[in-house]
Amino acid sequence: MQGKIVKGIAGFYYVDIPGAGIYECKAKGIFRKDNIKPLVGDDVQIEITDAKDCEGNIIEILPRKSELVRPAVANIDQALLIFAVSKPEPNYNLLDRFLIMLQRQGLACMLCFNKTDLADEAQRMRIRDIYEKSGCRVLFSCAQSGEGIADIKAALAGKTTALAGPSGVGKSSVVNCLQDKTRMETGAISEKIDRGKHTTRHSELIAISDGTYIMDTPGFSSLSLFDMEKETLKGFYPEFAPYEEACRFLTCAHIHEPDCGVRRALAANEINRIRYENYVAFYEELKERDAAAKGAKKRQGRREKRKIGGES
Repeated sequence: MQGKIVKGIAGFYYVDIPGAGIYECKAKGIFRKDNIKPLVGDDVQIEITDAKDCEGNIIEILPRKSELVRPAVANIDQALLIFAVSKPEPNYNLLDRFLIMLQRQGLACMLCFNKTDLADEAQRMRIRDIYEKSGCRVLFSCAQSGEGIADIKAALAGKTTALAGPSGVGKSSVVNCLQDKTRMETGAISEKIDRGKHTTRHSELIAISDGTYIMDTPGFSSLSLFDMEKETLKGFYPEFAPYEEACRFLTCAHIHEPDCGVRRALAANEINRIRYENYVAFYEELKERDAAAKGAKKRQGRREKRKIGGES
């Protein structure tokens, strides 16, 4: 039988078999021998060892389409980033950090702004204007009324989607709206998988229909940009690309350089100012990191010279 690993705890893997429920499985020893570890998200073949208690063994891991390092999951197709339109107001600096972090992992991103019942049309339009050129599809939802939930379901259909977003935006409420309550009650979340509910460090896939999964994970928590180079940052702002050919310098950072096509587009309101200001803030953050690292290296060099001089 073929299914997908939706959770892994203490050597047990919980495999969702469409139409049959979740099976608790162990991995064959051959995987340890070959230094292969099954991951949440893996499509696998299992053999049933106890049909009554839904137990089995994983006998084959099917080829992975993708693999994330942090969190360690396989076959994630896309990401859905959830913020609120109001209460709390969107923190666009945080939102752009999330976007960069997810896109650096190779994930196509969609943006969902929840709690539309707390916002008027002008607020929606303002948000859409900010992100319409970001390369991300923008969705709006209201978990309480169900507005927009059908659009989200359609965007997730047939895919495995990672969810991310800050607390207080109604993410859990959206997730509850996406789930088929009948399916959830009849085995997609079984007593077996409940064993690990308290273990928040584990990634978990939730089946919302056959072949469609969402992943809510603690793994998307580190929002530092400090492990990237400042020169690569502009590549995460696709709205800059149409104007970069007009820059005088190929290495233009779009901040202080003369004859910058991006800044001309900004002045003409062709690039959103909020997005641009976040870019500048991140660039300066990375620049300060580089300067601090360079200063620390110089100080270390001086200490080593003094040490060598003292020994001689």
